[in-house]
Amino acid sequence: MNAGILMKYRLEIIFAVVVVIFAAVFLVQNAHIQATAKPGQETWQGSDDLGSAAIEATGYTPWIQPIWTPPSTEVESLLFAIQAGLGAFVIGYFFGYYRGKRECSKSP
Repeated sequence: MNAGILMKYRLEIIFAVVVVIFAAVFLVQNAHIQATAKPGQETWQGSDDLGSAAIEATGYTPWIQPIWTPPSTEVESLLFAIQAGLGAFVIGYFFGYYRGKRECSKSP
């Protein structure tokens, strides 16, 4: 490969290597966790469930109730995905805006 190309895309190459290493470590850890789990045990149980159970064990009663509860977990997941997509769009827009602004200020 041309050394100029490697220098030009140095940050992207470093980022790709870090992502691949992270994915490999995650997959190895996940395989270990799945292999050592007891039958019927949730391996990736959310902290919301554990936190709610700990709070309810103290006898706490909520002050207010939700205005609307989604009819199913699929609808709840859909709303969460839409929220994540909108957040990613906003962040991406501002990164692109400021990069474009920087590029315009560089050119005569």
